[in-house]
Amino acid sequence: MGYKRVTQIALLGAILLGCANEQTAVRIAPLPNVENEFNLSEAWTKSVGKGVGTFYSQLTPVYAYEKVFAADRNGEISAFDPETGKPIWSVNLGLEKPTLISSGVIASYDKVYVGTEMGFLIALDAETGDFIWQKDLGGELLSKPLADSNQIFVNTSRGELVAVDAETGTEKWRISNDVPNLTLRGDSAPVAVSGGIFWGLANGRLSAAFIENGTPIWQQVIASPKGATEIDRLVDVDATPVISDYLLYAIGYNGHLVAIDLRSGQPVWKREYSSANDFSVFGNTLYLITEQDHLVAVDARSGTERWKNADLENRQLTQPTLIAGKLVVGDAEGYLHWLNPESGEFIAQHQIDSSGFAVPPIQMEDNFLVMTRDGKMAKIPSP
Repeated sequence: MGYKRVTQIALLGAILLGCANEQTAVRIAPLPNVENEFNLSEAWTKSVGKGVGTFYSQLTPVYAYEKVFAADRNGEISAFDPETGKPIWSVNLGLEKPTLISSGVIASYDKVYVGTEMGFLIALDAETGDFIWQKDLGGELLSKPLADSNQIFVNTSRGELVAVDAETGTEKWRISNDVPNLTLRGDSAPVAVSGGIFWGLANGRLSAAFIENGTPIWQQVIASPKGATEIDRLVDVDATPVISDYLLYAIGYNGHLVAIDLRSGQPVWKREYSSANDFSVFGNTLYLITEQDHLVAVDARSGTERWKNADLENRQLTQPTLIAGKLVVGDAEGYLHWLNPESGEFIAQHQIDSSGFAVPPIQMEDNFLVMTRDGKMAKIPSP
C-alpha cells in the first residue's frame, strides 16, 4: 500500500464523488519560494538496504548504545558508528523468506526490536546483531513498540495491545478492542508514565491501562463516526499520544485534538483538528500536521491556535520536530522545510533526496539524522 494513507483516502473520496462533482480534486501545493538563511552539508551518508519505497513502513533510525541502528522493509538491520558512519554489524532477516519490517526501530535492554507485517516482534543483540527471539503476535505491526518496565508493548492492527517480556518474548498480557470494517493504514504507538500505558484505537477512542497487568483504567472518545459514507466515518486515533507534565495529548482523524488530565482522566480542553500524523510538544507549544498537511502551532495549555502555515498543503509531511531550535518537516519530494517555531514563517528548505521522507529527522547531539524512502541515511551537522 502507498505511503500516505490520509492523502489516499482523500483521493479515493474524490474518485467516489466524481460522478457528482467532476471538479473534486486534491491539490498539491507547489514548492514555496524560500530564501535560505543557512545551508546544510552531509557529514556522511550510508545506504540501508532498499529503504521502504512507497510502502507504509515508518522505520525511524535510533541512536543508542553509541551506535545508530536502522532497518529497511526487506529485512536488513544494521548498526553504524555515529562518528564515521562505518558499519559495525549488519544482518538480513529476509534471506530465507520475506520479512517485511514495518515497525521500529527501538533499542532498549541491550537489544534492538522491530516488528513485521506478518505479525512478528523480533529481538536482536544490540552489540552483535545476533538473533535472540521472535514472537508471533497475531496481527500486523505498524506502530513503533514501546519499552518500559522490562517489557515490550505493541499495538497490532487487530486492535490488540500486547505486552511481552523484554528478555524472552513471553507474552505477559493482552487487551483486545473492536476494529471498524474500514480503517486508515496505521496504528497508534503506546506511551507510558507513572504505571499507566496509553494508546489510540481505530474506533476513535484513547485507552488507558495499568502497565503491570493490563487492567483497563479508562477510555476517552477522541473522534465519533459521522457522515453518510464509510470514508466520512473514519475515526482512527493513529497518532502517538504525547505526555507533557500532567497532560496527555491525543488527536483523531475526523475528530479532535484533546488535552487530558492524567490525574483525573478528564479532558481539559478540546479543539476541532483532524489528523492521523504524529505530532510534537515542545515547551508550551504543540505542533501538528492536519489531514490537509497544514502545519499548526497550538498553545499546549489552552488549545489556542498560535499560527497556521498552509503553504505545504498535501505535500505528505512528516511529524514536525525541533532541530537546533528550528521547526522542521520533511515531504514526499525529499525536501526539509525549516520554519521559525514562533511565527511559522519559512527560513530555509533543502532537498536531500528525491525519493522523499517517511520519518522526521532525528536529533543526535550536535547533529541530526535523516532517512529517505530509498534507504539513504545521512548525518548532517545541525544548522
